[in-house]
Amino acid sequence: MTDIIFLIIALFTVTAALYAMLTKDRTVSVLSAGAAGLFASILFLMMAAPDVAMTEAAIGSGLTTFIFFFALRKIRSSRNG
Repeated sequence: MTDIIFLIIALFTVTAALYAMLTKDRTVSVLSAGAAGLFASILFLMMAAPDVAMTEAAIGSGLTTFIFFFALRKIRSSRNG
């Protein structure tokens, strides 16, 4: 049963990463990349690496997504001004 859950989460991770690369909308791309990081942190947790999972969730998903949105906002405001 655990192998099936692991496989499903791994497929979600790959799907979110591919969607982040292939979509044209930058906002959706950033959100998909953040989702891929969250799914990866769940996988790390399932592999008994809670320290890596917490780091991936905090830095890989949370902070990186915030920085990407901050950069997108700066780019959009510089184009309008």
